[in-house]
Parts: sequence; C-alpha cells; structure tokens
Amino acid sequence: MGILKDFYRVVTSLKRKKLGRPTRKLCPRCRSSKLRLSSSFDTYPRMYGLTPIRYVCEDCGYAGPLVFELEEDENS
Repeated sequence: MGILKDFYRVVTSLKRKKLGRPTRKLCPRCRSSKLRLSSSFDTYPRMYGLTPIRYVCEDCGYAGPLVFELEEDENS
C-alpha cells in the first residue's frame, strides 16, 4: 500500500502544478521579458542534454541559464 500512496501523492501534486501551462520568462537582473536564446547553435545540442539553455536579455545584456518564470493567473 505504501507504493500506491506515494503514487497518489505524486499525481495530486502534478495536478496542482498544472504542467504544460504557459509561463512568461523574465530576466533576473532587470525583470524584462525581452529574452532570447544565446544563439541558434545552442538549440541542436540541447536536444540531447549536452548544453544547458542560455538566455540573453536584450535590455540589460544579462546572459545565463537562470530566468524567472511567471505563471499566468486563470482569473486574469
């Protein structure tokens, strides 16, 4: 019964998170939403997990793998 209880917890937590829901990405330095991938060459190797995603902010010049993700509210 322990395995089923753990499975139930995982399923209910995934339902709460609403996976696949669109999020807005924001720069961690200036909070701008004008982010892009660092180059088109980054997209191909990343499919195989060789390189991390690297974002570049067009406003402040931040470059790195970390960004804020803002979930849109259902009531908005």
